[in-house]
Amino acid sequence: MSETADPMPASTQLHAPLKAVLVPLDQVPDPVFAQQTMGPGIALEPLESQLFSPCDGEIVHLARTRHALTLKTDQGCDLLIHLGLDTVDLEGEGITVHVAPGDRVRRGDLLWDFDADLLACRALSLITPLVVTSSDQWRCELMDVPVGRVIERGAALMTLVATSQASPTGKGDGSNNEYREQVTLALAAGLHARPAARLRAIAREHGCTLVLERGEHQADAASLTALMGLSLRHGDTLAVIARGADAAAALGEAAALLTTPEAAEDDPGHGEPADPTPAVVPTKNDTTCYGLTASPGLAVGPLVRPGHSRIEVNADREESAETAERALVQAISTLNDTLVADIDQARRQGRREEADILEAHQAWLDDPALREESLAHIRAGRSAAFAWREVLEGRIIALRQSESRLLAARADDLRDLQERLVALLVPDAAAVGHIEIAPGAIVMFEEITPSQLLALDRVSPAGLCLAGGGTTSHVALLARARGLPCLAAMGAGLIEVMGRHQGGDVILDADNGALIFSPAADQLSEARERIERNRTRAVAEQQMAHEPARTRDDALIEVCANVAGPEEARTAFDAGADGIGLMRSEFLFMAHAQAPDQEMQRESYQQALDSMGTRQVIIRTLDIGADKQLDYLSLPSVPNPALGTRGVRLMARHQALLDVQLRALLSVRPLDRLRIMVPMVCDAAELVAVRERIEVLAREMNLEGRPELGAMIEVPAAAVCADQIARVADFLSIGTNDLTQYTLAMDREDPDLAGRADVLHPAVLRLIDLTVKGASTHRCPVGVCGAAAGDPQAWAALVALGVDELSVEPARVAAVKAGIRRLDRAVLSRALREWLNEPIDSVTLRQRLEQWLSDAPDANTNDRGVSDDAI
Repeated sequence: MSETADPMPASTQLHAPLKAVLVPLDQVPDPVFAQQTMGPGIALEPLESQLFSPCDGEIVHLARTRHALTLKTDQGCDLLIHLGLDTVDLEGEGITVHVAPGDRVRRGDLLWDFDADLLACRALSLITPLVVTSSDQWRCELMDVPVGRVIERGAALMTLVATSQASPTGKGDGSNNEYREQVTLALAAGLHARPAARLRAIAREHGCTLVLERGEHQADAASLTALMGLSLRHGDTLAVIARGADAAAALGEAAALLTTPEAAEDDPGHGEPADPTPAVVPTKNDTTCYGLTASPGLAVGPLVRPGHSRIEVNADREESAETAERALVQAISTLNDTLVADIDQARRQGRREEADILEAHQAWLDDPALREESLAHIRAGRSAAFAWREVLEGRIIALRQSESRLLAARADDLRDLQERLVALLVPDAAAVGHIEIAPGAIVMFEEITPSQLLALDRVSPAGLCLAGGGTTSHVALLARARGLPCLAAMGAGLIEVMGRHQGGDVILDADNGALIFSPAADQLSEARERIERNRTRAVAEQQMAHEPARTRDDALIEVCANVAGPEEARTAFDAGADGIGLMRSEFLFMAHAQAPDQEMQRESYQQALDSMGTRQVIIRTLDIGADKQLDYLSLPSVPNPALGTRGVRLMARHQALLDVQLRALLSVRPLDRLRIMVPMVCDAAELVAVRERIEVLAREMNLEGRPELGAMIEVPAAAVCADQIARVADFLSIGTNDLTQYTLAMDREDPDLAGRADVLHPAVLRLIDLTVKGASTHRCPVGVCGAAAGDPQAWAALVALGVDELSVEPARVAAVKAGIRRLDRAVLSRALREWLNEPIDSVTLRQRLEQWLSDAPDANTNDRGVSDDAI
């Protein structure tokens, strides 16, 4: 007879964390809890405003908004405590938390203080569920306390008993720690490439393994393809499993990423089939094809269609499996080294978009699932090149068939990796397949990958035409960065027409979305003359770029630059910018998985000031919302995000976040070269509140000086109240993009309305005129930092209306300065006001401005004076 009995199953008792009324979980007014989607448990209606730990254990996750935490008991059971219902929307307001992930707690330790009145008024309910999320390993045994009765704090509440599958402890002090949490996916576009890549980064940062589990399927975060292969959609329930020494912290970050909503704009085509080649039918008797402008410009040259560039490979390997495996691993390593070098060079040269694209390629290349499946094909007798191509081909097809346009757009990136690695594995075949293209050609492709475009760039093509693609692809972005005229989405009909015009001269007018075949001699001559004039003018303009820009009637107009960070600030200085008219600080926040701390922000802002010498720098405070979102910043879901919480309105919900940014800004030196600009201001009171907050922080930091403070005018209300705002502002800056969209009630992201949402609409110009006049009464300078400042016609209208400064992309600085020097401000002001007194539309007004600008240098030498006529 055995001297030992079977061990009792592990168990732990939970005690009421506060005085409360017991509520059955199935009566909680939230289906996620009531239907026990996250697990079984009990709920409490609080009768006091402090909540204590119900047992001994460790805090393994704390929600970013402080409304929920996961406590792992010493026996390894995961317990979710959710303070109230829908309290996530409070963004932590009214909640004070006394613990952090990784903290050890004893039964009775204080977890939260909360404002019960605030939560009761602004949340759905104060009912607080306690849920066992590891319910596959633990069962709940409730104490014999009638529901609806009051239970005192510390009273026995329920016992958690391990099932036969349960581990007696989920905690260790080594690398075998494992934590699990059940979550509901809040990402509007599902688990697409960007959050998948961030999960991978979280696992690497914490040196642990992250696994997502849905039903019988699991995916390791190390594999982007495996993660997206789960096809997780918004609202899906899944388990997140973290293993490793720092697994608790990793689990917390991963859960926060997956449960924090992001904007639906991230995937505007979700649910719509992706069509890589929209049908565009050639017209004008086989003389012209049309497409979408991926990159503007004008080019003339022979039309060339490279032959089929896909490298031919043998399916079956001739060498041993070991040799083929070594070849594949070596090729991956070589390509990775190339990508690292290219990323570094792109960063150093300020080509941020190119570096981001290449980093995405590097993440795909590092996917262990792709490597292991390729090795399996090799062991089955396939060649290394065929194995790699075959494995990626399946992923490419799956992406192209995705209902999400975001995922479908990434197929080109995977195709790029496919062919680049094959070229390394069969270099002889790659060399045979390479076709030299003479410089100055207009090149036509059905599709092209980013790396192919970078390679094509080395032979200096004049332009690019794509049967497929679109205006938001990585190829389009790279073409714009290089000033390479490019049309996309020209349709399958382009290929047929191309066969009849191969090698002949064509005109690529990407400004107007047209490719003109067999142009007449006079058309070719005129186009070449325009190109040469533009080239000569650009050289001359650049030589004068560092000189001040004065109109012919001696009005000094500052031409500054819009930048995303310190790298672009250096580019702006070299381009001749008089200062930084807009540094978009949100890009610093968007580049990180969590909000950058004060020192990181200060360093970025200081680098921008240092890059500009003695010139002033305007830094806009965080402008998040509408089309720009942060995964770690939860904003309320509203039908129209453009009218929601964004700009200065963030201060009401995220004061602590804005305080960190303001302290970072106040830490730069010298402060007299810094200007702080506040977005989405509607009235003077909002700017006064920001100034008062800056004053409080400056006194805390013992500062003597203060930076100038300005407001963006980007909503009609601000333009109408500009005279009042100018009383409390040091400067105003007009954001023409938003001002146009709000004035005309036309979403600037809507392709059907984009052509009509014109800053030269008379209503928008009247509001700009009202802003300038309102500011002038208080001697408050007015600038423009929207796209209109670099618009070939619109900038002239803005100068004529009296703005003091234009802020444009660095590449436009020289051209805009040159245009200002050819402009007579007073004469154009009178002409513009006369035109606006007519029943005129933006199309006619743009035509008149274009004609006036082409005639102005010779026609208006003697006119002087500025009209004060009202619009």
